[in-house]
Amino acid sequence: MKKTLLLILVICTGCFAQAQFNNEAIFNRIRPADSLAKELHFNFYNFNYVRNYEYSNKFHDGYTLYGTQLEPQLVYFANPNLAITAGAYLRKDFGREGIYDAKPLFNVKYHKRNLTLVFGSLEGNIQHGYIEPIYDFERKITTPIEYGTQLLIEREKFRLDSWIAWQKMIYKGSPEKEEIIGGLHTETTLAQWGGGWKLSFPAQFLAYHQGGQIDLLKEIPISTLFNGATGLKLHKAIGGNVKEVYTDNYVAVYKDFSPTKVRAYQGGFGLWLNAGVDTKWGSLLASYWKGNNFITIKGMPLYQSVSDNLYDKGFKQSGRNIIALRYAYQKELVPHLYLDVRFEPHLDLDHSDSQLQFNHSLFLTYKEDFRLFKVKR
Repeated sequence: MKKTLLLILVICTGCFAQAQFNNEAIFNRIRPADSLAKELHFNFYNFNYVRNYEYSNKFHDGYTLYGTQLEPQLVYFANPNLAITAGAYLRKDFGREGIYDAKPLFNVKYHKRNLTLVFGSLEGNIQHGYIEPIYDFERKITTPIEYGTQLLIEREKFRLDSWIAWQKMIYKGSPEKEEIIGGLHTETTLAQWGGGWKLSFPAQFLAYHQGGQIDLLKEIPISTLFNGATGLKLHKAIGGNVKEVYTDNYVAVYKDFSPTKVRAYQGGFGLWLNAGVDTKWGSLLASYWKGNNFITIKGMPLYQSVSDNLYDKGFKQSGRNIIALRYAYQKELVPHLYLDVRFEPHLDLDHSDSQLQFNHSLFLTYKEDFRLFKVKR
């Protein structure tokens, strides 16, 4: 009875109300412009995080991530359509000696009207806009840097993000397999009408390949995996204290295209139903996940049917039913400084005897662009 009532609550809430919170304040986008031509800028980005999982289940370990990230970059706007950047990514985890991770940042970015082409370090990670069962928000902390090629189209009624990232390159005689990942995310506005209503059609996929022909691991088979999702989004802008209500609903799929099948499931699917409201006091989001034989490539482990937990690795549960009611408060405290506080409890409906579990987060983001000088012609 309790399961039925909870499910009805989610569906009914959907009648009033984004599959995820607004992450725009965390993004750091750099674009060429006519007014910036022949200028050298210093772009400073700082992301501070506390993300704690109070979990005790077989699919997602309980732990805490606590630290800071820096991305200082020099940006040369060579002409109105071209920006060249060079910088570094640094991650410091509190409670650990030294710098946990450091990477160079280089890219060439061409931008004209609604089209942007990026080669090098991508506008990636959570900026791709995938739903959580396909791309875990936590990767913004653990693996935020992607190198490859990206094509972005941003029009009023159509948006596209097409990209490929080389995760692990190999040379002749390498003791490792090469790894490549890429994907596509589009959203098309189907209709807009009076009263602030908007209906849109999102479609997204993520593909992963592990293989190569010049490594020394011939006994390890080639692996090719696919995750995808599509659905409908209905939003209504209101204004005032209540800014917007919405419902975003998806059907997600998993498929193993590997020539040699070694995983527990070769295919699966999931329903990702969401309903929310954005107000001046914060955002409230109800989510329901129903998965069947679903394995995720980069998504949140909580939603898949095969465990990767430290002490439960390989545990299988074909059907997964999870309900969550989440809250986020987001505010620009002073110019360029953004606060983001989140509380995200969930209940596993297949284990009604288990306690309510939750994760909570605090993010503080500072980003600003400084003009150094203009190159004389």
